[in-house]
Amino acid sequence: MENKKYSSDDAVRLLAEKQAELNSAGITRYPRRSDFTEPEAAAVKAFLGPWPRALEKAGLKPPRSDDRLQKNREKRIRAKRKRRIALKEEEKTK
Repeated sequence: MENKKYSSDDAVRLLAEKQAELNSAGITRYPRRSDFTEPEAAAVKAFLGPWPRALEKAGLKPPRSDDRLQKNREKRIRAKRKRRIALKEEEKTK
């Protein structure tokens, strides 16, 4: 078992190396936690955060858009309007 101490730079390097390894093998996907040993995956998460954010910080995945919150609000508003219309139609049929 490996007792190596990792740093933030090591975590980024691990992700970049694994991405290069996957690309050279002809695999077109992002590195997964299961591609790493448990200590390596723990180091990546400890230094870079949740897995999708770690991939973003390592420059492998484009950052998520900031308009996500606005899209969620709009979706909730549409759902609420749809429920109100359905309730009104249900009341009319009674």
